[in-house]
Amino acid sequence: MIQAPHTAPGQTAAPLLQVTDLVREYMLPREHLFRPPGKVHALNGVSFSVAAGHSLGIVGESGSGKSTLARLVMALDAPTSGTVELLGRNLHQLPAEQLRQARRDFQMVFQDPYGSLDPRQTVERIVTEPLQAQGQTMRAEQREQAAQVLAQVGLRTNDLGKYPHEFSGGQRQRIAIARALITRPRLIVADEPVSALDVSVQAQVLNLMQDLQQQFGITYMLISHDLAVVNHLCDEVVVLYQGRIVERGSPGELFRNAQHPYTQSLVGAVPQVLPGRARARRAAAAAAAAATAKIA
Repeated sequence: MIQAPHTAPGQTAAPLLQVTDLVREYMLPREHLFRPPGKVHALNGVSFSVAAGHSLGIVGESGSGKSTLARLVMALDAPTSGTVELLGRNLHQLPAEQLRQARRDFQMVFQDPYGSLDPRQTVERIVTEPLQAQGQTMRAEQREQAAQVLAQVGLRTNDLGKYPHEFSGGQRQRIAIARALITRPRLIVADEPVSALDVSVQAQVLNLMQDLQQQFGITYMLISHDLAVVNHLCDEVVVLYQGRIVERGSPGELFRNAQHPYTQSLVGAVPQVLPGRARARRAAAAAAAAATAKIA
């Protein structure tokens, strides 16, 4: 079972994840023979830390650098400069074999539960794939651990022999969470984990993630454009805009009292459900204003 590290009274625990001055540039195709190729700054000096057992939300529009940040934290891409440290280890300086072993401590849940699961593989093969990559357990032990994590995400042991097409979208995402959970990671990076699901199913998956965090002390880095999802799951939020962090804080404070114009625009874009009378009063006021404008 995963447990958050204990600290002595009066001591401050070191962050589980520490990102420092992270920069990622991409070269554009050369457009002129005598001019150097252009660059795109996907990330430009991003720094933050996440304590063990907490959740950090990363919000921003498409192109703000959220998914690039997720790839760098997962060591799937190398930064131009800056560091990503997990449990005090710089992930991008580890030799290949040490990095492979370190991946037990951090796993990822992808956005699309239909595209992230191989339709040709059984649930057992999909869920045990991280253990197979580690190569430290036998087949029988892998199957036993797969049955355990399936039960923890609300599925049954006899689902091990089934294929992804036999499940709904919400069940597929539970399988993806089980695959991430099987190595007992300290950190799970979730890139838009519920955006492809129906609203009713989104709540079930978010509640599951919250329950697993309370049970195992998992730390989440949640990538999302949905402020309601971030507010439900995260202790702290950072707002990315053009590859930079422009604002950070607790979800309640940030959404109530946003300071940066970009954060204000994100909060303002969230649909508001008004009670019947308030909605009627606002409609009447809008109609009166329109009539006044027409007379003028």
